[in-house]
Amino acid sequence: MRKTVTLPLALAGAAASGLAYAHKVEPNLFRLRRYDVPVLPRGVRPLRILQVSDIHMIPEQYRKVRWLRSLAALEPDFVVNTGDNLSHPDGIGPVLDALEPLMALPGAFVMGSNDYLAAKPLNPTKYLLGGDPSKRTRGQGPMNDWPKLRDGFLKAGWLDLTNRSDRITLPGASGPTIGLLGVDDPHIRRDDYPTAAAHLTETSAGPHSTARALPATDLTLGIVHAPYRRVLDAMSADGLPLILAGHTHGGQLRLPLFGALVTNCDLDRRRAAGLSTYGDSHLHVSAGCGTSRYAQIRFCCPPEATLLTLTPRS
Repeated sequence: MRKTVTLPLALAGAAASGLAYAHKVEPNLFRLRRYDVPVLPRGVRPLRILQVSDIHMIPEQYRKVRWLRSLAALEPDFVVNTGDNLSHPDGIGPVLDALEPLMALPGAFVMGSNDYLAAKPLNPTKYLLGGDPSKRTRGQGPMNDWPKLRDGFLKAGWLDLTNRSDRITLPGASGPTIGLLGVDDPHIRRDDYPTAAAHLTETSAGPHSTARALPATDLTLGIVHAPYRRVLDAMSADGLPLILAGHTHGGQLRLPLFGALVTNCDLDRRRAAGLSTYGDSHLHVSAGCGTSRYAQIRFCCPPEATLLTLTPRS
């Protein structure tokens, strides 16, 4: 006599299989996204920027370390790290090891809340419900040894964009001079945009408009960990043509035809990952390549890094 499987058992089996996939498989399906972004002035050679974000390193994540090290083979012109490198106090050494080949290249970084604050157990239900981003504070609790992480980046020559601006001229006969404007993590209210933007000056953005940029640069990029609208609004209002952010994990859990469930900030869900527009700016939000050690799952949202090729405006 043939046995039948009841619907509840079938659903329970499917749920268990989906959870196993989300925990054991997808977090290791590392991929590289590629985008072309037309933001450079005419006559400036294309520029390739590699963005890495939300590594959330835990000791013994050897597969992630190998994948990050392999990205140096792309030979980008510039590397941008948009924060949340850590998910364990002992993750600093593995992060610096993973990024060592990339730190031989020109680069810049901002910090995220998980670089400063030690990860702690979280309530997944609270995360999925989104919470109230307006109630975020500067954060309390045990701290990571974040100065050690920062100093490792600085020793390699990467630029610290913590509430400050800087510029870099890339090598080559026609290497562009790129302005960089970054803020500390808005998720824990450490951002200070007026201080970061103090050196912006007005420049022509077209025959009938002006923008603001760092002097003697071909363009100025905005860099932030968590894409809160108060920061994006300010950067877009100043005419920064491209803003790079992370933090959202692309939603971390996505549903077919629906997309990200949450963004963990006040950015709308449709901009949770990838390239979009925000005001007059291009916005790229990385889905990141890690998870909190207390929520090691991804579904329909593989871990990623992004290679953005900046091209001249048409």
